[in-house]
Amino acid sequence: MQLQDILYSQGFGIRRVCSGLIQQGWVEVYLPGAEHPVQIKDSTADYEPEGLRFRVQGVDWEYHEKGYVLLYKPEGTECSQKPSAHPSIYTLLPVPLRQRPNKGAVQGLQAVGRLDQDTTGLLLLSDDGQFIHRMSSPKKHVPKVYRVTTKHPITQAMVDKLLAGVVLDDDPKPVKAAACVQVSELVLDLTLTEGKYHQVKRMLAAVGNRVEGLHRWKIGGLELSAGMQPGEWRWLHAADLALLR
Repeated sequence: MQLQDILYSQGFGIRRVCSGLIQQGWVEVYLPGAEHPVQIKDSTADYEPEGLRFRVQGVDWEYHEKGYVLLYKPEGTECSQKPSAHPSIYTLLPVPLRQRPNKGAVQGLQAVGRLDQDTTGLLLLSDDGQFIHRMSSPKKHVPKVYRVTTKHPITQAMVDKLLAGVVLDDDPKPVKAAACVQVSELVLDLTLTEGKYHQVKRMLAAVGNRVEGLHRWKIGGLELSAGMQPGEWRWLHAADLALLR
């Protein structure tokens, strides 16, 4: 694949822009076995894209045919391209991830589901439509674990009701937790396999309590990476994706 096409596929702009970056000396390529990248000024130079590492304007990148990213969503951000009252989570991503070409109407990585503006934690983003559907479809029953901090002490009766199922105002069918583990007097880990609007908050309200803090730390077998700080992101690799299956 030509180097300009590789950069285009990774979100560095239209082909003319990518060609300009290369010709102006802003692109370096890590050749096989080389410790340091080599400046390339030929935009039509051919490379095997899979596994290719390159540097654009001083920043190292690795080719990804499809983008899969884990973001530590901070409080006070919205999972929307057009937020209403708070900053968008997309502003936390570098420009190439927001510009990756896509056959759909919207370019770039898209959030897999949504977290409320005051909810923190593990958020997946991708430009793989099948992956987004598989991870967000309620029919797939992908477990998601939330660390819930409550206003009032948690009782065994509340835990039992959450496991047995509670009725929300918009659905006569009871909604139940797949698991509910009390961590402390005011903290529990709640596992859900479907996602309804404000579901955790409404479920806790249905058992007579109130959510004061909400943090998602696990999806499937994938946990929020240790040491990550709110607002940070990282690529997901094959081992990570296997945990989601």
